[in-house]
Amino acid sequence: MKAILFHQHGGPEVLEYAEIPTPVPGPGEVLVKLHAAALNRLDLWVRNGWPGIKLAYPHIPGADGAGEVAALGDHVEAWSLGDPVVINTNLGCGSCAYCLAGNDNMCLTWHLLGETVPGTYAEYVVVPAHQLMRIPAGFDPRVAAAAGLVYHTAWHSLVTRAQLRPGESVLVVGASGGVNTASIQIAKLAGASVYVVGSTPEKLALAASLGADVLIDSSAEPDWSKTVYKLTARRGVDLVVDNVGTTFPLSFRAARKGGRILTVGNTGGPKFEIDNRLIFGKHLTIIGSTMGTRTDFAAVMHLVFAGKLTVALDQAFPLEDAAAAHRRLESGRQMGKITLKIAAA
Repeated sequence: MKAILFHQHGGPEVLEYAEIPTPVPGPGEVLVKLHAAALNRLDLWVRNGWPGIKLAYPHIPGADGAGEVAALGDHVEAWSLGDPVVINTNLGCGSCAYCLAGNDNMCLTWHLLGETVPGTYAEYVVVPAHQLMRIPAGFDPRVAAAAGLVYHTAWHSLVTRAQLRPGESVLVVGASGGVNTASIQIAKLAGASVYVVGSTPEKLALAASLGADVLIDSSAEPDWSKTVYKLTARRGVDLVVDNVGTTFPLSFRAARKGGRILTVGNTGGPKFEIDNRLIFGKHLTIIGSTMGTRTDFAAVMHLVFAGKLTVALDQAFPLEDAAAAHRRLESGRQMGKITLKIAAA
């Protein structure tokens, strides 16, 4: 099969378009012929590497994918050849205490497709059969692939972890990334009012098209916490979605007393200073969240398939142009999810 892989960490130039053996599904596994994959910042971090990361080389990146069932391993009865599927990239063992309790994203031997195991930048990928969800007939596999990780993550963080309620106010820091565009829509669907901080008029326009109620241009208002404070009659918002990390000081100020700060990542960097007085003085709760459970995945993908949530799409690149897709993602110019076209649907 054709695949994008790398033998060492580095910039986009380390990505190679090569031919390697097609994997064979084992017991309980399915071989998926991929039609589309989607990029995530995770892909950049894995490609660049970090202290302590251990990969089997060559490594195939890519967490998100959708396509069709191409082969079945032993003891797989729920799927048939040709079934259209989307992959749940959150890989739990299925047998530890967390998995048995339904918290497979907290698995003791947790893996993420494309991070520690071969991913979806390929014509085929092998995954456990229980990681697949059926795509409705005629549904675009590109949209399904683009929704997978980010909608799963946003749903688990906002609905399951933060327990977002109708009538609450939510501030989303960042207007065009995958998790943030998903968070805007999920918050609106839950009955919240949504404030969005964005760095360009184009990104704010995207947020508005997804349902954001209040738009704040951070280039014109760098201390946007004051703006939020004024817009909420000096109360602050109930919940802040901050996946930048370095913006936490502003997020703490923008939250109301007793508010929650929700984070699933740190695109601005993992280490920064915070003023602890704001945490205890305002009775703030910081909620960390990673990926989601199988129940979360099923819930949010059904909403995507039903058209209740719309996936914002950026450019689509052929598989062999994955390096160019990485450069676009690194530039920060994307307006939604960047995808790879792998095979004709």
